[in-house]
Amino acid sequence: MTQKIRSGLLAILALPMLTTSSNAASSMPSGLRTSQPIGHYQFCQDNPSSCRAKTGKPAAVQLTRALWAAMQDVNNSINTMIEPVTDMDLWGVEERWSFPVNRGDCEDYVLLKQKQLQERGVPASDLLITVVRQKNGAGHAVLTVRTDRGDFVLDNLEPKILAWNETEYKFLKRQSEKNATQWVSVDDNRQVIVGSVGQ
Repeated sequence: MTQKIRSGLLAILALPMLTTSSNAASSMPSGLRTSQPIGHYQFCQDNPSSCRAKTGKPAAVQLTRALWAAMQDVNNSINTMIEPVTDMDLWGVEERWSFPVNRGDCEDYVLLKQKQLQERGVPASDLLITVVRQKNGAGHAVLTVRTDRGDFVLDNLEPKILAWNETEYKFLKRQSEKNATQWVSVDDNRQVIVGSVGQ
């Protein structure tokens, strides 16, 4: 059995059994419109084709075995391929969102995962850049995949794809599923304790 086939089988077997799980994924509760991150605004100015208005669908994409395998493949390959580095080290600026070649920070991982999943046929309205706060208080970006079995997070700091409500992040805001340049707050009422940077 080849490594590729073995990896594919493991991805299929890892499809979450949400119908029987007591901690099943849910849809992330969104709130009011909020500010677009400045890095994303500049990215959209430089890459307008990546930020076209989306057609929001009433229902999220169906979480099939094929989709789960694609999510696993994209997440694993990009997390392995891209070396983490800060924008200051890479570009000499505090914040710059871009498609990474071999190095990048969290937003760059997200942009590339979003692009590759769209190329595999996942609707843009179900691939949402999301801003969170880590337990140490630092900001971070992840990709949220909206599905009919809940919202899942693709993260460069965590090899496993987790339901959003199984992470230890405090969710702050994410792209609107209706428009790539509009952002909405996330009503994350879970009891997640975050500290200040440096703790």
